[in-house]
Amino acid sequence: MTRNEPQVEAVMQVTHLSIPGLCCADEVAAVEKALLVLPGVERVQGNVVARTATVRHDPQRATTEQLLAAIARTGMKASLPGAKRDHGHGVNEIERAHLLSTIASGVFVGLGLAGHWLGAPEWAEIAAFGVAVIAGGWFIAPKALAAIRRLSPDMNLLMSIAVVGALFIKAWDEAASVVFLFSLAELLESYSVTRARRAIETLMEVAPDTALLKSGHEVPVEAVNVGEIIVIKPGARVPLDGVVIAGESNVNQAPITGESMPVEKKPGSDVFAGSINERGSLEVRVTKLSTDSTLAKIIHLVEEAQEQKAPAQRFVDVFARYYTPAVIVLALLIAVAPPLLFGQAWGAWFYRALVMLVIACPCALVISTPVSVVSGLTAAARHGVLIKGGAVLESLGKLRALAVDKTGTITEGRPRVTDVVPLNQTDEQELLRVAAALEAHSEHPLAQAILAHAPAAPRAENFQAVAGKGATGEIKGHEYFIGNHRLVEELAVCSPETERRIEEIERRAQTAVIVGHRPHADCRGEVLGVIAIGDTIRPQAAAAVQQLRRAGVQRVVMLTGDNRATAEAIAKQAGIIEVIAELLPDEKVERVRELLASEQHVGMVGDGINDAPALAAASVGIAMGVAGTDAALETADVALMADDLGKLPEAIALGRRTERIIRFNIAFAILIKLVFLALAATGKATMWMAIAADMGASLVVIINGLRLLASGPRRDSREE
Repeated sequence: MTRNEPQVEAVMQVTHLSIPGLCCADEVAAVEKALLVLPGVERVQGNVVARTATVRHDPQRATTEQLLAAIARTGMKASLPGAKRDHGHGVNEIERAHLLSTIASGVFVGLGLAGHWLGAPEWAEIAAFGVAVIAGGWFIAPKALAAIRRLSPDMNLLMSIAVVGALFIKAWDEAASVVFLFSLAELLESYSVTRARRAIETLMEVAPDTALLKSGHEVPVEAVNVGEIIVIKPGARVPLDGVVIAGESNVNQAPITGESMPVEKKPGSDVFAGSINERGSLEVRVTKLSTDSTLAKIIHLVEEAQEQKAPAQRFVDVFARYYTPAVIVLALLIAVAPPLLFGQAWGAWFYRALVMLVIACPCALVISTPVSVVSGLTAAARHGVLIKGGAVLESLGKLRALAVDKTGTITEGRPRVTDVVPLNQTDEQELLRVAAALEAHSEHPLAQAILAHAPAAPRAENFQAVAGKGATGEIKGHEYFIGNHRLVEELAVCSPETERRIEEIERRAQTAVIVGHRPHADCRGEVLGVIAIGDTIRPQAAAAVQQLRRAGVQRVVMLTGDNRATAEAIAKQAGIIEVIAELLPDEKVERVRELLASEQHVGMVGDGINDAPALAAASVGIAMGVAGTDAALETADVALMADDLGKLPEAIALGRRTERIIRFNIAFAILIKLVFLALAATGKATMWMAIAADMGASLVVIINGLRLLASGPRRDSREE
């Protein structure tokens, strides 16, 4: 391209690569380094749990083949992911081969030790231990050589140096034992990572592979287009997102929203892929392709969340990067300094240096955080709480204050009839029929609330809307009205009893809709009754606020644009003391920033769209009831998949628990290292003790992290 030709902006591509052999932070760093030196590669994110690398690159300057070749130079093999249902068979093959090599190593270590105890010839012992070293080091040595080539020492190199050193001083049994135990520790670590990954893959298995079309043909879900009609039989899982057009049933949405009770579905109801149809047959019009379903988005976001490293994980990665070469230098000094400077025995200090290399292996440290984070993220997703990354999970655990929107968060977000008060000896059903006949002409939310509550009735005739006040109409030749207090006063039919009833309703921060006979020549008119309509508080809101306080949230503040009287009435029902009402969107942001200044860690709960500025300003933005709402899934840090505020204290408790487990794991791993490094330096630790301590520490932190996967969110943080 010449200088005078227009510059064409590169079209960047994101490529996901599967790397079955990726099993530690050092290897992630090696892959990232190998790819970033390629021209056209902008960003690389390795994921040790998913065993993948996500690369953003210019496909013209860095082709997929070049990416794969760069990874091959690190000693690992990469490939493009297979079909969406591929659950890592390549990984299983590697694990099987690793298992066989570890078993072989262990068998020959046992034979060598048995030969020593039974007085077998020395050459037989050496042969058994030699085979054990070769078998156990089959997966270790290539990685150590790759580390040397890229001048980036890692734990495989540490172990290899220790084993070669042990062979050099003819400590055959210890060399073989170190290889076997390290291979065993790596294998157990690999299985733990696989278990955490499979916990995510189980989300993929929630939805079936095929869908039954109305025509009777069963086809792969990928072949079903938007608008086609599918049939969901009783007991079957819903294969695709859609809307019910025929049939009624109860559907278990727990796999998607975490709701404990089945939800009634009828024509017009939304259904989500992965939910379970319980009793009736449903006909569903597909609204989203299989790749765009709510379940697919959840899986994608959980996978992305793994790549967003928590602060603790970033600390460990940086620590390990400098720690490993520092340990090699320290071991070298221990091996040569005392003999050269103080005339000490070479053999004794060389052995101490080898022990130090073994115990210094940072396996437990680097695996502790990712396993814990992925376990926590997956446990939350199973309970209908989508948390976008380890950093968000840690931030959830630090929340000390929570700002909550009123409408749609504390309340249902839609008006409902809460009370029907007949007057002047009117029958309640008659009152509702009159109201429904008049409101059948209106699209107003209050009218829709009445129609949803009242029995079906024919439309009123000669309907006339009275702007800002209500409406009038005829029913079977009689004139009726429906409207607010102003209309009743204007028609001069307001009595002291009616006034009292209206005041009672308005004190509850609800709207009073008055229904009555309209005055005319043959009728002076009268009020037939009053219907109370309000945005009712969510059933679980008050309990959720109490649980939030028990989970450690010290302040819960309601931020709303509604009037103060209504806000205070709702807040009182929910048990919220602090209320800031009549706020514009930018004023909500200011209040969130004020809370941040005083409390440091503040969450904001809203609908994920209207409250977007305030959600963005908070430490953690939390969207309520977003199942099927793409915008909310994409904007919030945390998404509560069902309209259940009670899931939030569970998520906060899970965040606190994850943070405690991560801190314990890091502290425990470092403490074990320091203790045995001191023992090694003073000659009080053997290679047996060193490798046993290293493997034990790895097992402790792995099992501790996986506890999060087994337990899921808790309702009370004090249970920990």
